[in-house]
Amino acid sequence: MAEELSYLLTTPYTLAKSRTGGVLSRLLSRLDVEMIGAQIFAPSEEIVKEYAQSMLNFDNQEKPGSGRLLYNYIMDNMMPSEGKPHRMALFLFRGEDACKKLSDIIGALHPENRSIESLKGETIRDTYADLLFDKNTGEPAYFEPAVLTPPSQDIANHNMAIFARATIDVPNIVENIKYPDPQIIERTLVILKPDNWRFPSSRPGTIIDMFSRTGLRIIGCKVYQMSVNEALEFYGPVQQALEEKLGPKMGEKAVEILEEKFNFSMDEERAAHVAREFGRAFAYDQFCKIVEFMSGRRPDQCPLEERDASGKVKSMIMVYEGENAIDKIRKVLGPTDPTKAPGGTVRREFGLDVMVNTAHASDSAESVEREFRVVKIQENRLSKMMMDWLSQQD
Repeated sequence: MAEELSYLLTTPYTLAKSRTGGVLSRLLSRLDVEMIGAQIFAPSEEIVKEYAQSMLNFDNQEKPGSGRLLYNYIMDNMMPSEGKPHRMALFLFRGEDACKKLSDIIGALHPENRSIESLKGETIRDTYADLLFDKNTGEPAYFEPAVLTPPSQDIANHNMAIFARATIDVPNIVENIKYPDPQIIERTLVILKPDNWRFPSSRPGTIIDMFSRTGLRIIGCKVYQMSVNEALEFYGPVQQALEEKLGPKMGEKAVEILEEKFNFSMDEERAAHVAREFGRAFAYDQFCKIVEFMSGRRPDQCPLEERDASGKVKSMIMVYEGENAIDKIRKVLGPTDPTKAPGGTVRREFGLDVMVNTAHASDSAESVEREFRVVKIQENRLSKMMMDWLSQQD
């Protein structure tokens, strides 16, 4: 089977109801194609109309009426209202037979779904979508598809061309509402670290679902491969903390072990020298391990000319917005050491140790500003990925 590129689009309702995590959890645990891109965007009226028209252009003749049903839904529910465009989440997937695999897991819209007894909760639409019919007329009375995905590569290519135009040269953070009191609104950065992406699992979606209990809005996201230089800058404050706090402790421990091992007592000056040098070396090694964990390469083993290249491991970056956003996310995340985290927190649930602790969240407004800059939060390669793919299809 040939490699394909396809997408999943959440509806504004699914994103607003904080169901995106549940959708991804179900999807990523069952899908053997790779998620390579993600973006929150708020399409214009022109883009929504063009996307809706594609439902009629590619209407499935084996399922008459489905194209019109989707066209009407898009025009009624995705079109900007009161001058405000609506947020949607677009996820990009690459792999063999990607279109069919996505379609199968998401589920169909066909008439068999009319009966409650016919629903099994097997597909995403079984769980999160609704298609209710008027008993008297037999016409759809309520329809919420939850997510949209193309059944074939031709349709995927057509619609990705639309989405590429919708997401090119637009900020990666969506600002589509005005708050009554903007002074109390905060933004915070969350990173779902590489340990969540080593193999297909429900973890990324489950973590997003756990963060959703904060009631905060997701206003930005992207799949990200942190470079060595970005990891060095991002975790720069951690290096200083390791040198000041961890280094001296490990240096003293090293002196104790050496003296016990060799039955030898060092004088105070020599012991202080050994402790200082070992502590510094140990702290630096731990810092290099953090950089390697986040970028896929140790800085002391990476040539300078390669330090700006995209990393070898994947993360997902998300931006949350709302009242007390920083504190709310930190409480759900839990402390750095998962063994000390309260039950019900992300790190207690999924973290292994102080390094492999599954997620990062900004700890202050100053950190948010600095971390936004390091990860270039307003940039997203999703549009370029789609355009590069489409250029190869000609």
